[in-house]
Amino acid sequence: MKLVCTQGELNTHLSLAIHAVPSRPTHPVLANVRLTADAQQQQIQLTGFDLSLGIRTSFPAQVEASGDVALPAKLLNDIVSRLPEGDLTLEHQEDSYQTTLTSVSGTYKVQGMSVEEFPELPAIEDGKVIQLGSESLLEGLRGTLFATSSDETKQVLTGVHLAVRADGIEFAATDGHRLAVVEALNDGDSPAINVGDDEVFEVTVPAQALRELERTIGKRATPTPLTLSVDEGQAVFELADRRLTSRTLEGAYPAYRQLIPREFENQANLDRRALLSALERIAVIADRKNNIVKFSFDSSGQQVTLGVDAADVGSGTECLPAQISGESLDIAFNVKYVMESLRNLQSTEIQLQLNTATSPVILTPLGGTKMIHLVMPVQIRE
Repeated sequence: MKLVCTQGELNTHLSLAIHAVPSRPTHPVLANVRLTADAQQQQIQLTGFDLSLGIRTSFPAQVEASGDVALPAKLLNDIVSRLPEGDLTLEHQEDSYQTTLTSVSGTYKVQGMSVEEFPELPAIEDGKVIQLGSESLLEGLRGTLFATSSDETKQVLTGVHLAVRADGIEFAATDGHRLAVVEALNDGDSPAINVGDDEVFEVTVPAQALRELERTIGKRATPTPLTLSVDEGQAVFELADRRLTSRTLEGAYPAYRQLIPREFENQANLDRRALLSALERIAVIADRKNNIVKFSFDSSGQQVTLGVDAADVGSGTECLPAQISGESLDIAFNVKYVMESLRNLQSTEIQLQLNTATSPVILTPLGGTKMIHLVMPVQIRE
């Protein structure tokens, strides 16, 4: 194998593939990234695979001789990321698997392995295939990933649930304390979904895989068509030059729509950035006690007062103007949950809808994507 590529291209694509390389591999070959050079296509493929998450990325290069080798991912990444900009020459002998990297500043030799034991990425032949718009997918992921659970004992809650229909795709995530739902609708001009009118299917994909997908899509300057293929136990996301595979999570996802109230007696419209800034300030005290902040809705004064009283630490209040309809009431939340919702709603104004001090509260953006964030209040102890 012999090829010439730029340091920048190799570094960019290697930094993507390495996210699928396990830190504690169950088999030595999994600590490697697979490098495949194709002289006919004049391109390089880099593949990382931890048996659950797989990432394959490709880019053009001057390939003089084709080849396939597994190279130690961390070592290769550490070397390439530190090399100066410019052309790199990679060459390895089939019998030894030792790969030589030559740059404008020097030469490095890296001992590789045979790819015979490197597992192939899963392929889906007879599963469901859906065409997605990258912008719609990105909106859905950014609006829900934060609400997934980090508790591995709640396995199905560690992923985002995707419900695909002809008119759009619904993303949902919950950790048992909060819920995030985003509806990406088919707008007709640039359809996000390509699926039959009467077809509906649902799948839950681990948050780890979707964060890598979000990272990949987010780095692209222009919207990119994307294909999602789903079969039992596996999901494959394919872009023009990248492929991400992930196992799917087993088990029935909670009937989250039943948690969302249909009617509300009270609502308040607030400036999102102003509310977030006030919460970030008052959280300095809340963080030192129990993370609880009280919201006091004053219907007559048309304002919301945020309050925290942490014994032996201190107290604080913040007042914000608001458009309030309904009764005045006090309600308390875990401040971290509310702040995370506000950071992911991405609108100028948000609306809080609620009924009582102990019932779920809904946060929605005013305008833009159809998005619902539900937060459970905490009991106020006098």
